[in-house]
Amino acid sequence: AGFIKSPLSQKRLTQDSVELYCEAIGNPIPEIQWWFEGNDPNETYAQLWDGARQDRVKINATYNLHSTSTISIANLTGDDSGMYECRASNDPDRNHLSKSPKVKWIRSQANVFVIERPEISTNVTEDSGKLTLRCSISGSHPTITGHKWIHKEKVLEEDNNPDAFTSYTIEGKMEEHSGVYECIFEANPQIKGEVNISVPPQVTAYKKSEHGNEGDTGVLTCKNPSFPAVTSWSWHKSGQGRLDNASGRYIIKSSGNKTELRILKLDIEQDTGDYFCNGTNSLGTGDATVNLRVRSRLAALWPFLGIVAEVLVLVTIIFIYEKRRKPDEVPDDDDGGSAPLKSNATNHKDKNVRQRNAN
Repeated sequence: AGFIKSPLSQKRLTQDSVELYCEAIGNPIPEIQWWFEGNDPNETYAQLWDGARQDRVKINATYNLHSTSTISIANLTGDDSGMYECRASNDPDRNHLSKSPKVKWIRSQANVFVIERPEISTNVTEDSGKLTLRCSISGSHPTITGHKWIHKEKVLEEDNNPDAFTSYTIEGKMEEHSGVYECIFEANPQIKGEVNISVPPQVTAYKKSEHGNEGDTGVLTCKNPSFPAVTSWSWHKSGQGRLDNASGRYIIKSSGNKTELRILKLDIEQDTGDYFCNGTNSLGTGDATVNLRVRSRLAALWPFLGIVAEVLVLVTIIFIYEKRRKPDEVPDDDDGGSAPLKSNATNHKDKNVRQRNAN
């Protein structure tokens, strides 16, 4: 057996997580185990199992053509510092209790250093239409080589200053920029802090006006783009009060920052009107209005009937026009037909004159 990839030594802060990777090859495919030795001089290597350390240790292994194994440890403490060893062997007697293996386990080691997390203080101030976010480190900390601000996985600003303080300014109001902002101090290991801009729900309707046909299912939707998320949604109808699923005609589905009201078998008289969606979180409430209009089933035929009516009117106008139009004048072909008659009459007259002269 031999290693393709060995675990790498890492530095981490308390409460962070760490992941070590090991990959081995051989024929037959070798088994991989993880062992740990702490920094205490009297401590010896002990094998690690999936679920160890109060289920903070997770081990995943795959054996396909070659062996791969990953160990991850969550919510690190100072006791997690030490030497982690990846062992691999394909000896058939490797785990035999009485026989010694013919081939020794091969080993690859990595050190994990867990450093006490520095205290980070954060705050947000609003002044003259601007928001200022601040992060500062107190106490001892690793050497800082720069800063970075991140929001929704997008880098907003970064610098190379070595200060234990950083700030970021936003144009606008808190309601327009709520969310979680990360201030990152570039160091080894990296130090992260969070600045939360929290506001009451800024509820908006997906569409302020919805249309539906009688007998169909109407769907009204509201959402909350602000932070923190809505913890409770409710729907009300003007003049009717709160709606719930127990009525049989209303189906309400809510999840996080979105809620949906479905109205079964729409009725013109009963369901037309204004509906109110209300969202609540730890900072307050917010609502929005959706107007629902229910149309008769025949309403879908109105455009077609309008086109048919226009066609009928046009045909009637053309028919009347053709009936009242003046008759055309006699064509030239009729005049051409009378010319030979006049010529014949003249010929007969000339013939009679010649006959009288002869006599």
